[in-house]
Amino acid sequence: KPKMVKYLKTGKVVVVTRGKYAGRKAVVVKSSQNGTRDRPYAHAMLAGLDRCPKPVTKSMSKSKINKRSDLYPFVKVMNQQHFIPTRYSYDELDFAKLVPKGASNGEQHVAFLIDPFQHLLEPIWRNPIRRRNNE
Repeated sequence: KPKMVKYLKTGKVVVVTRGKYAGRKAVVVKSSQNGTRDRPYAHAMLAGLDRCPKPVTKSMSKSKINKRSDLYPFVKVMNQQHFIPTRYSYDELDFAKLVPKGASNGEQHVAFLIDPFQHLLEPIWRNPIRRRNNE
């Protein structure tokens, strides 16, 4: 039986088309082309932003700026028919270190990945000058 080409590699940017997060962009953290015993269909673990930070102005107080700058990430295991891969990939962050070794795509593991994903993104968002200069 010939093997299929793995086109959903870690870091691939996708657009979610179904469910609560429809229309949101996400990144593939882990993918399973052939399925598993629990999920006998092709699926992938996606991580993305549920709500983007709101705009801030100079006149706002520090506490208001911090509140409006919050990131609301999501991590979800999804059927591959429910998202569309784009031509883009995101290689700046190491998503492989987010998933513990031996972790399955079960919901109990997904819940524990939201905080590390948020802590990975927050320094990038809070320091835009560093992000611009690639430091």
